[in-house]
Amino acid sequence: MVKAGFYGEKKVQRWKCQQCNKRFAEPQAKPFGTDVRLPAEKVAMILKCLVEGNSVRSTSRLCDVEKRTVLNLLKTAGDYCERFMERTLRDVPVKELALDECWSYVQKKEGHKHLHEKDDDSIGDQYVYIALERNTKLVVAWHLGKRNRDNTYAFISKVRKATANERFEIATDAWPSYIPEIDLQLSDRANHSVVVKVYEHIVEEGRERYSPGRFVRVEKSVGSGVPDLGRASTSHVERKNGSLRQWCKRLTRLSYAFSKKKENLRAALALHFWYYNFARIHSSIRVTPAQESQVTDHIWNFEELMSTL
Repeated sequence: MVKAGFYGEKKVQRWKCQQCNKRFAEPQAKPFGTDVRLPAEKVAMILKCLVEGNSVRSTSRLCDVEKRTVLNLLKTAGDYCERFMERTLRDVPVKELALDECWSYVQKKEGHKHLHEKDDDSIGDQYVYIALERNTKLVVAWHLGKRNRDNTYAFISKVRKATANERFEIATDAWPSYIPEIDLQLSDRANHSVVVKVYEHIVEEGRERYSPGRFVRVEKSVGSGVPDLGRASTSHVERKNGSLRQWCKRLTRLSYAFSKKKENLRAALALHFWYYNFARIHSSIRVTPAQESQVTDHIWNFEELMSTL
């Protein structure tokens, strides 16, 4: 083989076989190791638009690509980010965990489902379970599904795999499935406290008020173990829910930007949580949550993510 010039803007080396006279180019690394034919810079730009709160259609206009291309990249990147986080976030030391659920829906709300769609878990209301480390701001685990005992079990299982075998505090709201599942799976390492925020119930002009009423008090109780009720709080993870709705367009309320397929919502969430943990500097700790938790020693970017197999 002998060199036979270059082609393309990146000057890719071409070769020629002296026996059969066939020409070929050196194989090029593709984003995420898949058949993505866009340049890596364009793929990174598309993903940056998505994680900063742009919709699929606005991203396609800004990056001059088809909507289907954006969705395909979202699905590819989301699946990869989910596997990456499951592989990376293992045995992470934690001190104070806060758990909460963020409501969303796919295709239609639960009350609008037809009779033949009643048992279809892929449409209707969906809940994003989030486990946030209060001090490092790291999302150690997340889960998407209905608000029931089975999904709570799957979520707590992810929390157990992600956390180290050291004693820590865990605070949740009053969702009944938390108490038996945490007692079953985390009783050897967690002190569980239940935090309930009570609001004043207000009815305006014969109808229930949409926004929450005036805050009244916080009620704290013991779920299991010997928790420090003075430190128990779910405010940090509730604030994370607000950031999730701001940065992930699919969870923006009172708009048309909702998911039509559950797999697309799952991919968007995986991409968001990877970006939040590894690539975005948190204003209160001045580094990324993954750096603060010593999971990594640098700030990641999409180019590095695409080349990590």
